[in-house]
Amino acid sequence: MTSDNTQDPPLVRLRSDGAVDEETLAYARTKIDAVVGRPGLPVVTGEVHVVRAAAHHAGHPWSATADLRVGGRQVVAAVEEATGTEVVDRLQDRLRRQTEKSAQAWNNGHRTTAPPWRVTTKPSRTAAGPGSAAEDSRTA
Repeated sequence: MTSDNTQDPPLVRLRSDGAVDEETLAYARTKIDAVVGRPGLPVVTGEVHVVRAAAHHAGHPWSATADLRVGGRQVVAAVEEATGTEVVDRLQDRLRRQTEKSAQAWNNGHRTTAPPWRVTTKPSRTAAGPGSAAEDSRTA
């Protein structure tokens, strides 16, 4: 028997290095999905990388980086913290702020307007301009 309850695989990949426990990865997946799954956002793809340093004397052994594409815009965030939940929470805050900016730019026309020096306007032809009937009558 087949089921219609199929879920699409997440478009944001979650990777880890070092001694990252499954609980922290599940927490990170929940927080990332909350950011990228908001209504009104264009398609979000990319990768989040959570790392726990092997050095126990490090002040901030946890770090996370995110490289996402929100619509056509790139969003990059990097954080370092003392615990896994802190690094995920701070990453979520930064990603939410930056994805909101990208989504707002996406909704406002997808791109910026051309600067005034790049706008080209064709001059209107006057009745006595080159190639007009008035010029042809003068040359005949």
